[in-house]
Amino acid sequence: MDVLIVEPLEPEVMQWLGERHSVRYSPELARDPRALRQALFNVRALVIPPSVALDAQVLHYAPVLRAVGRLSAGAENIDLDACGRAGVEVVRSVTASAVAEAEFMVGALLAMFRRVPVLSPEGLLVGRELGGATVGLVGMVPAARSLAQLLAAFGSRVIGYDPAVHSSDNVWTRWRVEPVPLRDLMEQSDGVCVQLTYFTRYQGLIGERFLPHCKPNQVLVSIAHSSLFDETALADVLATGRMAAAWFDSLEPGVLDPGRPLADVDTLQVTPRVASTTRESRVRAAWAVARRIDELLSADTTPQRAEFKPTAPDEPVDLRGDEAPA
Repeated sequence: MDVLIVEPLEPEVMQWLGERHSVRYSPELARDPRALRQALFNVRALVIPPSVALDAQVLHYAPVLRAVGRLSAGAENIDLDACGRAGVEVVRSVTASAVAEAEFMVGALLAMFRRVPVLSPEGLLVGRELGGATVGLVGMVPAARSLAQLLAAFGSRVIGYDPAVHSSDNVWTRWRVEPVPLRDLMEQSDGVCVQLTYFTRYQGLIGERFLPHCKPNQVLVSIAHSSLFDETALADVLATGRMAAAWFDSLEPGVLDPGRPLADVDTLQVTPRVASTTRESRVRAAWAVARRIDELLSADTTPQRAEFKPTAPDEPVDLRGDEAPA
């Protein structure tokens, strides 16, 4: 079997793949890890939903696997190192969901600006407008470009920070984002949008060094891995009211359990990974993943022209050595 599809695909994409390869569609395997492992023996490409993890143990059951595709959410539960060692390419579209994520973050900012009023000089509790506000972007990923364009249309000032992008990089100019240090971003921003790609070295990056310095009444929306945040520091700024509200599009399991710092914070809103999931983004992602899988599988089966190798050395061999026969 060429392709095992566990995550539902668009019908036209499924048909396109089925015309080119042997395809099995079994979404029920997402709920049965043992059956999934048993099904992997002769699978060359696999498409899995975010609920299915892929690690070295699972790869052990997939000796001919060439590619694993994911349409939505991140790849946090895919062991990239194990895939690299096994020669398995992780296929994702890094741009398919950019517009959807940008629209989600703008919508979250608008909702929080109006829903969480602040005290005006006249003593009235009033909402705020996005136009004229300063918005800080943490992470210069593809969604940040779309987000910067939308915010500019509102008339917002857009500043940004990314630990992997130097302030002299021309991406800042191209995307019309002003680069600033992270502390300055927190101090100046009325709203903060976090979409930084997560690596373990960034764990707790947004914590006690920066959160206590956030601008009063700041709101924050994050579609990034929640491990970027120090939950104690975040709970402190939300509980004291210095940060007016925060919206996370997913939290790691257990973060809201009783006894954890964020458990009883009523100004924290959590949604279940909806930022990247729209009809349009899924179609774009499905086609991108399907086409790349087709490329990989076709390359594996295309006959390669044998390289010509001479059967004789370039220079003639002198057989008249001392031990040559007379």
